[in-house]
Amino acid sequence: MWTGHHLISMEQADQDQARALLLLAHRNDFAPHVLEGKSVANLFFEDSTRTRVSFSLAAQRLGAHVVDLTSKGSSLSKGETLIDTALTIEAMGADALVIRTQQSKLCCEIANCVTIPLINAGDGTHQHPTQALADALTIGRAFSCDRKWDFSGLRVAIVGDVVSSRVARSNIGLLKALGARIVLVGPLAMVPDSMAELGCDVVHDLDTVIDQVEVAMMLRIQFERGSGDGLGSTAAYHRAFGLTQDRANRMKAEAIVMHPGPMNRGVEIVDAVADGNRSRILDQVTHGLLVRQATLVKAICGREHS
Repeated sequence: MWTGHHLISMEQADQDQARALLLLAHRNDFAPHVLEGKSVANLFFEDSTRTRVSFSLAAQRLGAHVVDLTSKGSSLSKGETLIDTALTIEAMGADALVIRTQQSKLCCEIANCVTIPLINAGDGTHQHPTQALADALTIGRAFSCDRKWDFSGLRVAIVGDVVSSRVARSNIGLLKALGARIVLVGPLAMVPDSMAELGCDVVHDLDTVIDQVEVAMMLRIQFERGSGDGLGSTAAYHRAFGLTQDRANRMKAEAIVMHPGPMNRGVEIVDAVADGNRSRILDQVTHGLLVRQATLVKAICGREHS
């Protein structure tokens, strides 16, 4: 999970590290100016609303100065590599880098080149570790697992475009480390049977599992990555894999609904469910801010906040 002071991936997630970070976020008792005098550089070279804004707000609430950089107007438009951009920002005295990029695993390469903490805010289809932490915080609070962060006995369905989803991959690593059982659900093109190698159940019929899970985590179809190719129609997808009111009614009484956003309403989820009593979608957003505060504090301040 943590590679030195970098947070890059939830592959091989360490349950002790994860629980410590979740507890720090859950307590939400950060000193108001714990990062006063520090600078956090947000390098977002792929579209983002929730993650970019929450990292900015998290850093500002902790007293840090925030620098936001996008590809438009930066030297990347002149041909500079992202590694050189990161090294340049580090040379200017930034204390941490938060990076989002379209290129899978590029954050791993950058982390090998810089000495300041790097937090992966999403790299291609690879990883999005702080979203997984936000989702784990949401699940832990919903099921009162916030003392030990032990998710044993919970079954989580991750539904939709799993093959394209860095959120899914991050959640698989983290939630399994915390004890949850994962079932991946979707059409064969989006959930190939080979994904069972990740230690998950794989099914292609949502109706066979919707009444057996405690958490239904719906995923957006990532049309920008070509996932809609060969789909047929969004209406057909919705009939087979959308979380309709009827399916929500068949869920366990205590079961919750999640979605990392942005949502395609009427495709992967209907309005009544997204906005209904089971929904924890806005909690995920709120918790994203808390885990990003905890991540920045741990990355920059280190052992004193272990």
